[in-house]
Amino acid sequence: MSKKIAFIFPGQGSQYIGMGKDLKESIKELADIFRQADEVLKRKISSICFEGPESELGKTINTQPAIFAVNHVCYVALKLNGIEPDIVAGHSLGEYNALVAADVIDFKTGLRLVEKRAQFMEKAASKRPGKMAAVIGLDSKIVEKIIEPLKKRGIINIANYNCPGQLVVSGENLLIKEASYLLKQSGAKRVIELSVSGGFHSKLMDEAEIEFSEVLNGVSFSKPGRGIVSNYTAESSTNPLELKEALKCQITGSVRWEQLIKKIQTFGVNKFIEVGPKKVLTGLVRRIAPEAILFNIEDVDSLKATVSKIREVKSDV
Repeated sequence: MSKKIAFIFPGQGSQYIGMGKDLKESIKELADIFRQADEVLKRKISSICFEGPESELGKTINTQPAIFAVNHVCYVALKLNGIEPDIVAGHSLGEYNALVAADVIDFKTGLRLVEKRAQFMEKAASKRPGKMAAVIGLDSKIVEKIIEPLKKRGIINIANYNCPGQLVVSGENLLIKEASYLLKQSGAKRVIELSVSGGFHSKLMDEAEIEFSEVLNGVSFSKPGRGIVSNYTAESSTNPLELKEALKCQITGSVRWEQLIKKIQTFGVNKFIEVGPKKVLTGLVRRIAPEAILFNIEDVDSLKATVSKIREVKSDV
């Protein structure tokens, strides 16, 4: 059995009020991370994580740094227990945590980048409104065929290739509404509008990509200290410039999660730990790679359970 472990970090949509709180209260080093986050952001992002309200946590400008901070807390909790990954990846926003885990950037740099990314995306969304909708039960080729004619009338595309039978489309409001009807008519089991503030991972975010690119140009990336796979290219890279370019492009580009997981498997990985709130990615990986061994860590109980199971697996190999 392979000993190799991948850490995968969730993105926007995994947030909930109370995330990270018991870890912060149980382990001093983790409380220090939340203090650092509050200092860097110059606001109490920790209180928004722990207490909300939902209306505040749900704002992109808060959601993205909050998830980034909690993901990092979960990562450090695993490190403190002697568990480290062979390869890392993140879903959209989660890629920033993967870059920190791979020593490409440090936590504070990642947090500042995430805050800028959130600001630019929120501004772009206010200027060019859009929506995202999950499509359940259709193959990607069918979805692409259905939305192709709509592209002649405006912006719409597949934003996320999450797993077999689960995609996300993003674009202008009217086109997403029309696509939802056509997709249901073509056999989609469900089309669910997502609770997000804009048409992310589409050309509606062009302005955000341009502005964020200027910020990225002023940041130094190091060569990764472990394997990392980009969600934009679904390829691994050891080139800091390629990793930086992928970060820029993912703002308007598609998240190729299914392809990414398959790429990680080619490195001999059969254990995945979802490092952050909820178990959204765990569910996706189960659909992509049914044979994979899956763990998660989002609180003290799941930390203890995962550490115990990983040690058992290592001792059995």
